[in-house]
Amino acid sequence: MQKWLAKHIPLHSFDRNTKLFITATVIDGVIFSAIQLFYNFFILSRGFDRDFLGVLNSMPSIAALLLGIPLGVLSDKIGRRKAMLIGLFFQTSGMVLTLLAQPKWLLIVGSMIYGAGNTLYMISHAPFMMSVTNRENRALLFSLNYGLQTLSGAAGSFIAGRLPAVIAPALGVAIGSTAVYRTILLMAVFVGAASLVPIFLIKELPKTAEEKPKSNSFTQLVDMFKRPLIWKLATPNLIIGFGAAILIPYMNLFFAYNHHLPEKDIGALFSLSSLIMGIGAVVGPVLEKKLGGKIKTIVATQSSSIIFLVLMGFSPLSWLAQIAFLVRGVLMNIATPFYSAFAMEQIPPESQGAVNSMLNISWTLGWAVGPMISGIVQQRAGFTPLFIATTIIYSGAIVMTWFFFHNAEPKMKKKEGLVEALE
Repeated sequence: MQKWLAKHIPLHSFDRNTKLFITATVIDGVIFSAIQLFYNFFILSRGFDRDFLGVLNSMPSIAALLLGIPLGVLSDKIGRRKAMLIGLFFQTSGMVLTLLAQPKWLLIVGSMIYGAGNTLYMISHAPFMMSVTNRENRALLFSLNYGLQTLSGAAGSFIAGRLPAVIAPALGVAIGSTAVYRTILLMAVFVGAASLVPIFLIKELPKTAEEKPKSNSFTQLVDMFKRPLIWKLATPNLIIGFGAAILIPYMNLFFAYNHHLPEKDIGALFSLSSLIMGIGAVVGPVLEKKLGGKIKTIVATQSSSIIFLVLMGFSPLSWLAQIAFLVRGVLMNIATPFYSAFAMEQIPPESQGAVNSMLNISWTLGWAVGPMISGIVQQRAGFTPLFIATTIIYSGAIVMTWFFFHNAEPKMKKKEGLVEALE
């Protein structure tokens, strides 16, 4: 077993900076899962309806849409470490404002600040991981980073799901009260601020000549928008992002209202889902080697996940819907780090931040409108139309990914082989 792990998951190949980055990922994963579990319930417990919840959930995506490319350019210019530190600071500040504010407009402002900070933090991840890896361990780090975030999310969901029963008696209020949800979320945010420490300790290497931008920001953006490759990378991301946005953020409400699961069981389900997704992402590089490429792995796993998406949405049996939820999650999410790594491999280092922000924007464009549409549909027709729409949308994106990129990796390997032969 030890030899197998050393061969397929060579953790010894990571340096100090990489390990500090992974530590921050684990902390952030624990906290994000707690927020994800209770945020919707917190907003609804304050007397707001699902239409406003949809608007509020759209604000981080709108912030990412408006500021994504400038923030990507900023990340390229100031470096990944500084960008991640600034992003984490504003992410924390925005969430605190959202939890404490009373007027609707302040909740919206806080949600947008959170979205801007989270955008700057997240779009710096992939370029940073590219800078500390080589082709041999790159897929491993991208998958490990994603996998550990979901594994730590499993712990966060498990712990958070049990906190209302502990905090409610201490506060002398009902378990489902606003005070309980606000207390849990504030605790999560302040503990999450600890992820600033490992990022602060990272020693960013000076940029090499090829990593320094060769043109000004405006010219760089114009050149980026002219490249067909960027649009090909962004389009499947946009489509899948919209399909996810109208359904995935509301899985806690789906199981609560359609299958009548209590909060404790929902927390356990989300925790188990994170655990399985984390394990799947960590072993993903092994699957990628077996299938012979990132694009083949993406298409195979996403296609398989659609079967379980349909089963989850239309099974009248709660236990079967829960199993389908778990399997769908791991299959769909195995693909995520591979698409990110594949995209970064197509882009020169000096533009990776800007291009990654473009990919992030394409994803969040769907999330900017999807939750609002979803809130309206849920209010009037329930979840059935959303499951149908997401199934169709995902299927189209998978076909497009294969059509655009199924020949890209063989060509890239052939080109690298020629370069090595010449050297």
